[in-house]
Amino acid sequence: MDDLPGLSPTIAMRNPHPPSPYRSALAALVLVAGTAAAQGPPPGGGPPSAGGPIPPLAVPASNPVTPQKALLGKALFWDEQLSSTRMTACGSCHIPSAGGVDPRSRNSQTIHPGADGVFGTSDDVIGSPGQVLSEADGRYTESALFGLEVQVTPRKAPTMIDAAYAPRLFWDGRATGQFNDPLTGTPVLAANAALESQAAGPPLSETEMGHIGRDWNDVAARVAASRPLALASDLDPELAAFVSNNDYPELFDMAFGTPDVTPARIAMAIATYERTLIADQTPLDAGPGALTPQEARGLQLFNTKARCNVCHNGPFLTDFAFRNTGVTPISEDPGLGGITGRPGDMGRFKTPDLRNIALRAPYFHDGSAKTLAEVVAFYNRGGDFHVNQAAAVQPLGLTAQEQADLVAFLGRPLTDLRVANETGPFTRPTLFAETGLVPMHYGTGTPATNGIVPSAIAFEPQFLGNPSMTVGVKDAPETGLGFLVVDFARGLGNVNGADVLVAMTPAMKVFSAGAMQGSGAGGGYNSLPLSLPPDPSFVGQSVFLQWFILAENLSATEGIEAVLF
Repeated sequence: MDDLPGLSPTIAMRNPHPPSPYRSALAALVLVAGTAAAQGPPPGGGPPSAGGPIPPLAVPASNPVTPQKALLGKALFWDEQLSSTRMTACGSCHIPSAGGVDPRSRNSQTIHPGADGVFGTSDDVIGSPGQVLSEADGRYTESALFGLEVQVTPRKAPTMIDAAYAPRLFWDGRATGQFNDPLTGTPVLAANAALESQAAGPPLSETEMGHIGRDWNDVAARVAASRPLALASDLDPELAAFVSNNDYPELFDMAFGTPDVTPARIAMAIATYERTLIADQTPLDAGPGALTPQEARGLQLFNTKARCNVCHNGPFLTDFAFRNTGVTPISEDPGLGGITGRPGDMGRFKTPDLRNIALRAPYFHDGSAKTLAEVVAFYNRGGDFHVNQAAAVQPLGLTAQEQADLVAFLGRPLTDLRVANETGPFTRPTLFAETGLVPMHYGTGTPATNGIVPSAIAFEPQFLGNPSMTVGVKDAPETGLGFLVVDFARGLGNVNGADVLVAMTPAMKVFSAGAMQGSGAGGGYNSLPLSLPPDPSFVGQSVFLQWFILAENLSATEGIEAVLF
């Protein structure tokens, strides 16, 4: 897409902030080569209290933080083109105003069926939506759990804000401080590189961002050939100036000194950006005088009767350890035990930090608690599942008022308003998936003889120059032949009993997809990747698409309208 110099997203000035947020963020970081010292217990013994000064940040010596590298990492983090379908960015699951987690997880439809693989049972998990399972050529294929629907992750996305301080990342800790080259497996960074290790995972996940069999050569090639943030809008001024009229090799040259786009550099740049996302301006940071009487009571309970500080202590209100708190049975999710294989680790998950926790509903790794009040009630009763449960989790005997005071402390005092308002280092672009440009469905399809109406699948970005915009059909007759019709105007006609929702102009194109895949009544599906010409004269032009399936009768899907950009 570097052959599209005439195309650029509209740049709007969103979330104005002082110039160079990275420079102000970097000025606050003390770059050291070793691990930040853990806060010890206070005099007299017992667990440390919540709060305190934020320690120096440990940064890998071979990946120092620079403004150019942080900006490159920000561009990569928010670029949906990193995914196979060009519809999912790292940032899709990590929105600052949601505390760095996925606000889509508040939608009851973002459900993973859990260990039993059956929807609607007690082990269902609230996760993050990814993409339809696809092959390397862009065609969709059935997922065992989700069919032709968007897949959902088996755990809720944790926050990327303040993640720079965690020695291990992911809920199960599989991203460690040693970062190995994604291609060769050889060590690149020996320590303090959990962010780099974590960044190397999602682009290859066939649920989150990758296709079946995707490797890092494919990811690096995609980045090198993509126009930076071509699908995004509302870039902040500094990011807009950084990417303006530059391709990714030029940006890598600015950040690393040569234009080579490598898997290791992609992960290192993303990690560098994340190291600027430190939420250190909460009322708690301003001192006890910034808390209301109820919030102060909540803090006192947090450090005493409620015993929250046993696990949630120090400046980030976490000790970064792994524990089984009794959220789910071990059989449903082994957590850390699934990585180490040790019986004592079964059911253990990373203790999350609590800064901005009020923004991050729902809670726990499975999203089972909808509110902070439910979280406090869970710990007040001593958890729900007790096999291998941490000894620290015991019934607390908190009154209703005490529970309300705890919830009050977990809210405003721990919220950095720059995070909530997406200002300062937490500014971000608007993603394509958040705009009105996503293809729209219109009209009503025509059922097959079994009474089932086929449905269209269309959500990949219709930008000019996209070499593979896949459009699919599902719920079709299993024995049918599929045809995708593309035209430049809507219509309303009828052919052999099927309602035609395109105008059938002389410019109409008909693409044969061949026989349906799948089996069972209404179990047929198919898809076609379309190549869109890099012709700027088509900007703003609507195209209209509709699937027709020829079997015992001619059935059809609803129509799809896509505005080219």
